[in-house]
Amino acid sequence: MTGPVVKPVTIIGAGLAGCEAAWQASIRGVPVRLFEMKPARYSPAHRSPGLAELVCSNSFRSESLDSAVGILKREMTMMNSLIMEAAAACRVPAGRALAVDRKLFSAYIEDRLCSRDNCRIKRVEVADIPDDIPLVIASGPLTSNKLADAIAELTGSTGLFFYDAISPVIETESIDFGRVFMASRYQEGEGDYINCPLDRDEYENLHREIMAGREIQLNDFEDRRCFEGCLPIEVLARRGIDTLRYGPMKPVGLTDPRTGKQPWAVVQLRRENLQGSLYNMVGFQTKLAYPEQKRIFRMIPGLDSAEFARYGSIHRNTFIDSPRLLTEHLELRSRPGVFFAGQITGVEGYLESAASGLFAGINAALLAGGSSCPPPPPETAIGALVAHVTNRDALPFQPMNVNFGLFPRPEKRIGKKERGAFRACRSAEHLVRWKSTVDSQVFLS
Repeated sequence: MTGPVVKPVTIIGAGLAGCEAAWQASIRGVPVRLFEMKPARYSPAHRSPGLAELVCSNSFRSESLDSAVGILKREMTMMNSLIMEAAAACRVPAGRALAVDRKLFSAYIEDRLCSRDNCRIKRVEVADIPDDIPLVIASGPLTSNKLADAIAELTGSTGLFFYDAISPVIETESIDFGRVFMASRYQEGEGDYINCPLDRDEYENLHREIMAGREIQLNDFEDRRCFEGCLPIEVLARRGIDTLRYGPMKPVGLTDPRTGKQPWAVVQLRRENLQGSLYNMVGFQTKLAYPEQKRIFRMIPGLDSAEFARYGSIHRNTFIDSPRLLTEHLELRSRPGVFFAGQITGVEGYLESAASGLFAGINAALLAGGSSCPPPPPETAIGALVAHVTNRDALPFQPMNVNFGLFPRPEKRIGKKERGAFRACRSAEHLVRWKSTVDSQVFLS
């Protein structure tokens, strides 16, 4: 009996997202054409001709199920992820973190994809968006200029972003609300901002540490110039002792209800998502090293135990305005059959990129076979990431690593020590059901 006739899935980009998408489509019996521009052309960051090249780190971070990224790893393993299979085969000792041998990791993935009879790897640069569908665009944060222009034309002139500086994001549950107050400038009563008040000594100590903090050295290809409106906090600090408190830390229009007076300076936190589980440090874009950010910003009253869902950073990145452009299946609203995956969607990190590739690959395979599936539940790490990049209410949109602030809040209050175990258990239950739904609609080979 003849099986269904399926269209091939075309994938642009053989980084972690593209390779995972190719694998997920291939193991479901769908022909795959995977395009990679190396070795004919390299991005400024890449050096190896191999697929799934790890550029800036060989670590996939914590394996603990008390962490969001640990839960993401388990979910990907449950979904037969090639990236997780390769990581397990090529791991090196790294304590509680999962780290790999970069060369072995890349070679393993390429060998596995080449072993699939229905997967063809084409070493050629794609400069235009092909008409083929299903199509997965996984070209990464350093998308070539020609392809970036084509994506901009496809998504509209305002659909493609390049950014220089972003501020840290803090998990709300880690804020000491006994030392902060809610208010908006010049408004009576509670407002929309969390305000961390500093007296003169606290402000000057913070200013001194920001000035002395170790910074991340940018790559040669990354633009060191920043817009005047979003200068790094340390650049502003060097302009004078009072620059910050007349700028992003100005206390004007705010009264600390505990003292009845205006503080010497204030750090404001603005809600990052609708459920209020994450808050952004307003005006604190920075190129301070991550350990320095944690140390220095925990000097701010109310943030002494702050958990950072995202650290501030400055680097070149290309990403689309996913909440406006993509459906909950990572499919382009204006052109059905075109999916996006990887950091170009606004996820940050190797694993997060691979996870989005996993979901896009499944969706492309289902479309090729004339089927579809619901998105992963938001109670899962994969689902939380997909919700972040497709939720139209998450504006202004900025890239994000997986973190517990993206998960739905528990219906009942749970102690801090039990939260990780609760989320891990809930994730597994929801993922098992979702996987069953997905697998019942595809033709496994």
